[in-house]
Amino acid sequence: QVQLVESGGGLVQPGGSLSLSCAASGSILSFIAMGWHRQAPGQEREFVAVISWGGNTYIEDSVKGRFSISRDNVKNTIFLQMNSLKPEDTAVYYCAADQGVPLTTATIPLISHWGQGTQVTVSS
Repeated sequence: QVQLVESGGGLVQPGGSLSLSCAASGSILSFIAMGWHRQAPGQEREFVAVISWGGNTYIEDSVKGRFSISRDNVKNTIFLQMNSLKPEDTAVYYCAADQGVPLTTATIPLISHWGQGTQVTVSS
């Protein structure tokens, strides 16, 4: 079993920055893809970014150029750096991990491991 614990959420003004972290623990951490999804109030959960064990990344178009994802395989931790934040980025951000299922919006029901979520609020 894999446990995921997010941290770093909070309140930020439009145009500001936040960095989220997700620490993974448990078994079968090698070769596991990790990433971030988010869910805004009244909306479906959606994919944000993913990083493979080898460091390949994919960023959703609406945040590309503003968000970046990275990982530290020694510490089993991934990071989401969010810059130029907009009010529409307000959501609960969830860390996700899976060894075999691609981390996308369509595969949400199949993803094996989720964190508890961390709230990000962008407001003046």
